[in-house]
Amino acid sequence: MVRLLLAGLFAYTAYRVAVRIIDEVPEDVAPLDMPGDERRNLRRQSAAMGVEPKR
Repeated sequence: MVRLLLAGLFAYTAYRVAVRIIDEVPEDVAPLDMPGDERRNLRRQSAAMGVEPKR
C-alpha cells in the first residue's frame, strides 16, 4: 500500500514538473523537424531545381 502511494506521488510530481516546463516554453518557438524530414526536404529542393537527388 505504501509503495502504491509513493508511486502515485512520484507520478504526480513528475506530471507537475513536466507541465511547468511545458508552460515556460515561449509560444514563438518552432517545433523541430521529425527524423526523415531532411530527406524529404532535399527531394523537394532537388525537384524544384530540376535535378535528381544522388543516393
